[in-house]
Amino acid sequence: MALLRSRKAPLLILFLVSLILIAGITHRLWMVALGKYLIAADPPARADYAVVLAGDFYGRRVLAGGELVRQGFAGKALVSGPRWCYGQAECDLAVNFAVNHGYPAEYFVKFPDDATSTRDEAHTILPELRRLGAHSFLLVTSDYHTRRAGRLFRSAAGDLQMRVIAVPDENYHADSWWLNREGQKTFFLEWSKTVATYLGM
Repeated sequence: MALLRSRKAPLLILFLVSLILIAGITHRLWMVALGKYLIAADPPARADYAVVLAGDFYGRRVLAGGELVRQGFAGKALVSGPRWCYGQAECDLAVNFAVNHGYPAEYFVKFPDDATSTRDEAHTILPELRRLGAHSFLLVTSDYHTRRAGRLFRSAAGDLQMRVIAVPDENYHADSWWLNREGQKTFFLEWSKTVATYLGM
C-alpha cells in the first residue's frame, strides 16, 4: 500500500504542475471569457420607457438614456437615484448632468428612491412603471452590470417586456480588464455580486 502511494505522489505532482502550466498558457483566453460573461445585452427597440439605473457617477448611463429618447427608442427616461449623495438624490444630479450635456429636461423622469442594491431597484422601479402605464422598457446600465441586472429585473418584470442596453465603461473592457486597477476592481466586485445573486443573496 505504501509503495502504491509512493507511485501516485509523482503523478499527482505532475498533474498539478501540468494544470498550472495550462492555466498560465491559456490565461488570456479564460480571463477574456470571464470578462465577457458579465455582459449580456440586447439591441435597442421601441419601448415606453428607458430605465436608467443608479450607480454610475460619470454620467454615461443617463446620457445613454437621453440618447435613446432622442433617437425615438423610448418616450421618456426614468432615472433611478437614491437620496444619499450629500443630501441630494442621485437622479437629480444625473438629470442635471444630462441637461448640461444638451438633452432637454423633459426627456427625463426623476425617480428618487431608497434602493441600496440592484434587487431593491427592481422591486421599486417595476411597480412605478406599472403605475405609469408602461408595457415595455429598456434597462440602461453599464455593460459589466448587464447580465446581473437583467436577471434580477426579468425575474420580477412579469408581463412587462424588457431589453437590456449596455453602456460602455471607460475603465472596464472585457478583453483587457486585468490591465488597469479600476478594471480589476470592477471585475472582482461584479463577479462577487453575480455569484451572490445566483446563491439568492
